[in-house]
Amino acid sequence: MPDGEGFTTRYRLLRELGSGGMGTVWLARDEMLDREVAVKELTLPAGMNEAQRADMVARAVREAQATAQLRHPAVVAVHDVAVHDGRPWIVMELLRGRTLTEVVEEQGPLPPERLAELGAQLLDGLAAAHTRGIQHRDVKPGNVFLTDSGRIVLTDFGIARLAGDATLTQTGMLIGSPGFIAPERLDGDQGGPASDLWSLGATLYFGVEGVPAIEGDTMARLAATLAGRIRPPRRSGALGPVLMAMLAHHPAQRPDAGSLRWLLDQVAAGNAPLPPLPPPPLPDQQAHGPAAPVGTGPHGTGPHGTGPYGTGPHGMGPHGTGPYGTGPHGMGPHGTGPVGAGGTGGSSPVPAKGRRPLLLWGGVAVALCLVVAAVVTLRFPPGKPERTSYDQPVDFCKLLTADQVRQIMNISQPPAGKPDGDGCSWIDGNSGLALLPLTDSDTPQPWAMTPETAHALFTSLDREYGEATEVNWSWKEIGVEQVTAQRTARRQVPGLGEEAFAYDLTSPPPHEATHTSVVTFRLLDLVVEAQYSSHASRPTDDDIRNRALEAARRGEAALRGLE
Repeated sequence: MPDGEGFTTRYRLLRELGSGGMGTVWLARDEMLDREVAVKELTLPAGMNEAQRADMVARAVREAQATAQLRHPAVVAVHDVAVHDGRPWIVMELLRGRTLTEVVEEQGPLPPERLAELGAQLLDGLAAAHTRGIQHRDVKPGNVFLTDSGRIVLTDFGIARLAGDATLTQTGMLIGSPGFIAPERLDGDQGGPASDLWSLGATLYFGVEGVPAIEGDTMARLAATLAGRIRPPRRSGALGPVLMAMLAHHPAQRPDAGSLRWLLDQVAAGNAPLPPLPPPPLPDQQAHGPAAPVGTGPHGTGPHGTGPYGTGPHGMGPHGTGPYGTGPHGMGPHGTGPVGAGGTGGSSPVPAKGRRPLLLWGGVAVALCLVVAAVVTLRFPPGKPERTSYDQPVDFCKLLTADQVRQIMNISQPPAGKPDGDGCSWIDGNSGLALLPLTDSDTPQPWAMTPETAHALFTSLDREYGEATEVNWSWKEIGVEQVTAQRTARRQVPGLGEEAFAYDLTSPPPHEATHTSVVTFRLLDLVVEAQYSSHASRPTDDDIRNRALEAARRGEAALRGLE
């Protein structure tokens, strides 16, 4: 690194730490702050024209900008970036340790419990990135770093892309590493958080099995990914079904981040949870090949602190008289807060998200990328346009199948759904399940909402349920009337809809066995509340949270699959 400019005189190179196809990493000293750092020098391939060089430089700067926005223990910290001599130099925190690839090659596969613990930390880092609209797009063992201090860190956001940013490269080329690229991205889709979770599943698979989930040369791995051929795990124990659920072929069949966090925590604790059954295949799923098998379970799955936060959909509602109408169950659940007062808050509008062109970059040779692009073009016709609104009434009683209701409620004979305002409820004795679309005081029906008003409504609810409080609520159909309950503060739920939160209700004597969990999520211009409630001695509070979250996840998947 030559001297003579501000950036280059601040960072003094000490020695090379490693190099690869995309650049060299140096140990350096930050002379201004008197600390050691890692400096990544991007190597530009020979034979590039000026436009291609500028494109590569812009992408490296974008990497630094994207990663620098994140502050999470499981994400490498970026301190600085500069362009010098036509090449980008990225200054990062210095990590001392080894990659997951090196650990497995030197020590062999890790125990399932240990891998699940590490996976949960990586998932938290990805969730932090996804919350900011950032996809990693190249999660693989070589980009997972186990530090000497015990941290596990996701590195190299070099091909990350901020959602909504303009495409920096031409379409038709592939981003990522074969065997770790989600099938929908090979199929021409730009992917999303679920694509990173597929790659995380492939990474954890390697860590616990010692071999890739998809083996062979590059083209064989690409073909196997497209066909959904996953090598069955042999050493993974209780982690195996979780990995296969993460590697499901269709994104809607994979656990969301909240459910996955709970599953990994369970395996790390030595338990053997079973992932939920996948939702019914979407109409165009057969064009994408078979789904990887997943486990089943009567209770579904769900995290222990990520559930939603809606209010009870029935009776007086935990928050007073609210603006949501009287409906079949009383005065409405949302009280007299900022929404009940007739306002929707001052949130900025959030436009609906549409499909964007596929981004492509390193990790595969350009010639190979072009070949794969041609194969994808020949084998897979363009997908149908993504839905941008729900402007027609939806039959919420059809969002859950009878088998899904049976699994969520853990009963042998599931009840039929009954219309509940614009939503639906399923009642079995002293337990109830509900999916309800919400609307603000200025909109008579949820089908008249826009993404902007839906986001404003969600923001108001998020603010309203920010603190724990005591409330009154009723759900007459399950035998609960005018019960005083303690409502927890809402907690965020990553990976569900565009945004989501959850909260719980518990009641003191003589209703100490009455427990409720509510998940609220926004999908485009719909705000939906999923609730599960019971005043039986069973299920446990964790079961109730899991069931509400599973109902929300199933409902979201069904809404996404509507024609």
